[in-house]
Amino acid sequence: MKLTDNEKRDVVKLIEEGKVLPEKYRFLLFDESKQVELTWNGKSDEITNAVLPFQIIEQIDEPRNEEVKMAQGSFDFASGRQMAGWTNKLIWGDNKYILSSLKNGPMREEIEKAGGIKLIYIDPPFDVQADFSMDIKIGDGTYSKKPNVLEQIAYRDTWGLGADSFLSMIYERLLLAKDLLADDGSIFVHCDYRLSGRMRMLLNEVFGEDFFVNEIIWQGAVGDTSAKNKKFIKSHDTIFVFRKNKNSYIWNENFQEYSETSKKLYKFEDSKGRYRLGPVDNPGGGGYQYDLGFGEKIPSRGYAMPKETAIKLIEEDILVVKEGKVPSKKLYMGEGVRCKDVWSDINSTQGSEFLGYPTQKPEKLLKRIIKSSSNEGDIVLDFFAGSGTTASVAEKLNRKWICSDIGKFSIHAIRKRMIDVQRAQKKAEKDWRAFEILNLGKYQRQHFIYDGKTERDEIKQKQKVQKEKEFERLILEAYRATSADGFATIHGKKGGDFVSLGPINQPLSRNHVEEVISECLKNNITSVDILGFEYEMGLFPTIQEEAKSKGLRLSYKQIPMEVFDKRAVSKGEIVFHDVAYIEFKPHFNGRKLSVELTDFAVFYNEDNINIDETLKNGKSKVVVENYQIVKKRKDKNGIISESILTSSWHDWIDYWSVDFDFESKPEVIKFKTDDGKLEEEWTGNYVFENEWQSFRGKKGKDNLELKSSEREIASSKTKVAVKVVDIFGNDTMKILEVKI
Repeated sequence: MKLTDNEKRDVVKLIEEGKVLPEKYRFLLFDESKQVELTWNGKSDEITNAVLPFQIIEQIDEPRNEEVKMAQGSFDFASGRQMAGWTNKLIWGDNKYILSSLKNGPMREEIEKAGGIKLIYIDPPFDVQADFSMDIKIGDGTYSKKPNVLEQIAYRDTWGLGADSFLSMIYERLLLAKDLLADDGSIFVHCDYRLSGRMRMLLNEVFGEDFFVNEIIWQGAVGDTSAKNKKFIKSHDTIFVFRKNKNSYIWNENFQEYSETSKKLYKFEDSKGRYRLGPVDNPGGGGYQYDLGFGEKIPSRGYAMPKETAIKLIEEDILVVKEGKVPSKKLYMGEGVRCKDVWSDINSTQGSEFLGYPTQKPEKLLKRIIKSSSNEGDIVLDFFAGSGTTASVAEKLNRKWICSDIGKFSIHAIRKRMIDVQRAQKKAEKDWRAFEILNLGKYQRQHFIYDGKTERDEIKQKQKVQKEKEFERLILEAYRATSADGFATIHGKKGGDFVSLGPINQPLSRNHVEEVISECLKNNITSVDILGFEYEMGLFPTIQEEAKSKGLRLSYKQIPMEVFDKRAVSKGEIVFHDVAYIEFKPHFNGRKLSVELTDFAVFYNEDNINIDETLKNGKSKVVVENYQIVKKRKDKNGIISESILTSSWHDWIDYWSVDFDFESKPEVIKFKTDDGKLEEEWTGNYVFENEWQSFRGKKGKDNLELKSSEREIASSKTKVAVKVVDIFGNDTMKILEVKI
């Protein structure tokens, strides 16, 4: 520290007066401070170190009936399931906690064993003020699905304070990602003019300016082309490329297609392909002088190669020699021209590839990126997965992948897309890997309550009870209920109904519901809403019927993840839905079992106040109203007509799947003990293994099959699980024990 006596007095005086120190003192007081640094309001080098176990929600592997190519021990040949080896990962949740758990948790060992993460591609949200709604085809109408509250909150967190809040968000995630990246790995960060300047400086700070590789200009995204837009038309995005190691990183040469002009030059063709004729003389003059014996002319500047090489090229039919003419050399059309840092040959996503996802990137773009900076078998990571283009291309190029997104509908869209990829790989007789859908789920709730500690930590009971009470009040506030004291299982009251909250860290069980019923009957309570994050399989509707026979109305409500955000609660943005209801019927053909889906009920509604007034003449809008999806039209005279699009119960279904032997795969989580040892623990739950599924096409065509294919059942009884995903991306599952 080199301060004069006057400077020291100035610093003390400013601190005593509570004033901000002049900028020069940042460098005088801290010798190791960076000379060039990006700074902003709220910048912090502190990053989360939370380690949350991953719940396996579902494992998906399109059944393989034919002989598989991979190691015999990796597969169950009866079902075609992948039983060993790397399983690709699709993770739903906040990528901050996901990255931290990947970095610090047991899965890090699995990643390192598989070679580490060689490539990261991210396309974070730009400050575009976009709607990010998804269009869902229903009958002859299109419903615009708004982002859920979690997605909206995430976007507000990202851009609530403008660039400052974005930089704080992405800075922490880049620090985590850098640690996860293998030593020979690279990162590609996609942005546009709103962020490119700041993003380059931020990446310089995180990875180091010396580790910069490229600034790629992708001329595929076109902005406002209207005449009212009085500026040059936006025609590009920017992709920054950085490497982890200055001296060694994966690089595979990529080629762009020849232009039409270039293609015309290759006007000759033989058995080896198209070619053009090129010179054989020595450019600087003074080349080799010799006669090949064909009566040819010797090049004025001499040959560029010795006579022995020329004779060999003649034998290989590469050197063209004719009487009276200077020889020429066949130059064959190759893979293309070496890629430059301006990519004008890749258009934006369109045609059959487009899924309706607003930020979807073309597969051709990701193909170039993945091929250039990874090899077959390498792991690719994308923690802003969106529509799943990274996962789709990685699978097709025989890469392993990890993708995550905070949007549940995004996860559902990727699930369908990757099943289609598996099917295409199978049809083309190419190999593929199973993938699993993961979530931090109840462990994130636990982290919320215990500030990152787990139940294995020693926590004072008083503190635990206090935090749970605070969380209880938050849920009741979100449900717009008041607190109710003096009960064991009843926590609140809403209108004429009482409210019971299920446990935070485990599914709501039949025992809990029976305790609620008992307490309600004891206190002459006739109506109760039971709120839960998760529900024990097969819990309803039988127990509802039992309660009804005793004069008690039971209603199950799903607690959404949005209750974690107090701002959403205070603004009244939280929506509790009734738990959907599934009915299915087993069919037997000897020892073969198939499943028929017979009913699915949902209870969704929207606040469509004044929709009739706001709808313009000659326009139409699709809304959810009175538990139906309705298309409203207003003619030129202002007369409103409406038609119900969900005319049948299966109109609500986007996807359904069957696990014919639900309890065959226990859910096991890995965790580190306080002394750093790795241990495994059965959660008491089972992993849903997708063995058959049917879903609507991306154009909304009603092509759902309502009866599954047959599966041979090994034992006399089995538990069959059926999962239904509705058109909004919400999952419901029911389990049934069947006997042959």
